[in-house]
Amino acid sequence: MDQGRTDFSWGFPFSAIVGQEQLRLALVLCAIHPGIGGVLVRGEKGTAKSTVVRALTALLPAVEDEGGPRPARLIELPIGATEDRVVGSLDLEKVLRDGEHAFQPGLLSAAHQGVLYVDEVNLLHDHLVDVILDAAAMGRVHVERDGISHSHPARFVLVGTMNPEEGELRPQLLDRFGLAVDVAASREVDVRMEVIRRRLDFERDPASFAQRYAAEDAAFAAAILEARDRLDAVELDEIELRRIASVCASFDVDGMRADLVLARTATAHAAWRGAPAVTADDVRVAAELTLPHRRRRDPFDEPGLDQEQLDDALRQADEEASAGAEQPSEQELGAEPNEAGPNEAGRNGSRGADGAPDDPDDPDGPGGGSTPPRPPERPAGPTGTQFTTKLLEVPGVGEGAPGRRSRSRSSRGRSVRSTPDQGHGLHLVGTLFAAAGQQIARGRTTGRMILDSADLRGAIREGREGNLVVFVVDASGSMAARDRLSAVTGAVVSLLRDAYQRRDKVAVITVRGRSTELVLPPTSSVDIAVRRLRGMKTGGKSPLAEGFLRAREVVLRERLRDPQRRALVVALTDGRATGGKDALHRAKVAAGLIAESDVASVVVDCETGMVRLGLASELARLLRGGYVRLGELSAQQVAGVVRAAA
Repeated sequence: MDQGRTDFSWGFPFSAIVGQEQLRLALVLCAIHPGIGGVLVRGEKGTAKSTVVRALTALLPAVEDEGGPRPARLIELPIGATEDRVVGSLDLEKVLRDGEHAFQPGLLSAAHQGVLYVDEVNLLHDHLVDVILDAAAMGRVHVERDGISHSHPARFVLVGTMNPEEGELRPQLLDRFGLAVDVAASREVDVRMEVIRRRLDFERDPASFAQRYAAEDAAFAAAILEARDRLDAVELDEIELRRIASVCASFDVDGMRADLVLARTATAHAAWRGAPAVTADDVRVAAELTLPHRRRRDPFDEPGLDQEQLDDALRQADEEASAGAEQPSEQELGAEPNEAGPNEAGRNGSRGADGAPDDPDDPDGPGGGSTPPRPPERPAGPTGTQFTTKLLEVPGVGEGAPGRRSRSRSSRGRSVRSTPDQGHGLHLVGTLFAAAGQQIARGRTTGRMILDSADLRGAIREGREGNLVVFVVDASGSMAARDRLSAVTGAVVSLLRDAYQRRDKVAVITVRGRSTELVLPPTSSVDIAVRRLRGMKTGGKSPLAEGFLRAREVVLRERLRDPQRRALVVALTDGRATGGKDALHRAKVAAGLIAESDVASVVVDCETGMVRLGLASELARLLRGGYVRLGELSAQQVAGVVRAAA
């Protein structure tokens, strides 16, 4: 390797990493065949996710550009990046200064032939994830905005890392990642000792440590380059193609993307082994990397792949592959053979008849717009009918994290006015008005308007934000009648599903007996809340006052950590406070404290029967929040928006 690459490799060497074999293999396969679509790395903190990704970059082939060969780049995408920064935008300074219609490339251009690394990808806004995944799949970036029509290559190894405890990616985004790997720290003492030893050696003298593994890293880099060169020569025959299709069908994955990615991954694995053709072992390895995250259809499904089910699917695939091999070929039946040959299509795996990349979502493409049969309905966790809930939102306009619940100032969305701050996209009318007031001072009396960079105005946009939704669930004896409790748990799960879709953080507090329980502290991992609800205990008295005070405490504590995220307290109760002396009075006082703390709220009235006391509506009045009966919570039953407060 040249001197530049040796200097670059003074990060932690790839060959010195202990364990994480599956992650290392997934990264290598994506380096061999970037068309796989990147790797999603899921795991707890402190498992060397970032270390492995950075180490891989040093092994990628040097890039030829205008300045000659240079090392491949590692481009890290900040969580707060805007779309302009990611894909590029109009170079406004050149437009105003020189009158040139120039394009300013973004991070995707900088990542070309290198690695694009997105840490905490699950916290990135959905539309940016879509943009990045589109570029990774197509190998190009197309920009059509602000009068710009621009296209440039962007072939990179995409790696996203995430901690599932901070919230999951949506199933439709999970499917867009080619491979997924779950990582965890080894529980073997010898392995942990070796990790510590190597890390301390590296920190003591990075250059010497890197030199110790330089030969192994160089061999890795050479092997990746050789595998890239032989990739197109690897044969994917009809038997293995049938095996791939059969495995994907057995797991009931949606669409055709999984089949294509599995084929590309198996081909890359065969090239990595130096084999001339894909075998059943290559398909198995590819399936273990390709299918686990694609089995998650529902927000509360756990990603994963059961090895016994994979064994069964592969056995069935063997039978179908053998049966398919006995069928007459197209040539024997007199059909016109494919001009490129069946193996050519299998090798490339990502090209249509016209040479363009296949789009699994195209109804005229290989998927044909068809939908595979769904598996049997999985048993629900908590009991109760689930439904789409009405929108409960915080009043006013906030500035919190992007989401889909309440109105907020945003870098995207509807432009409402201009600002001297240029960090929110160009506000054209505001810019022209600012320049118009300076024309006389600039000596213009006729002709074209004289513009200056000081005239630029940004756009203040209004979009949607995610909130902190604190659920206070009354699980007392008055709520514990079987039918009522079933309805309440169904409503809670429906509200949690809604919170998941709207990118909220959630907390769950249950109220029963003599105390309250914080079942789930504030988290973005809504599916954990559902799992916790399965073990919810019921019965006893109803200390609502303590529940409200606990909710207020949670909200105020979170304000210190994340001042921009507004909170919404959702109480599901019949209002019958019975926990101790003067329980109802104390509940009313606690409700008033929440209102005084400027916390938005909604009371979902769970009272049923012919005789109603109306206590829940009285609590809603004291909370100065919204009120809705349990039967009116479904969006299908009652139209309209329930605001959290007047």
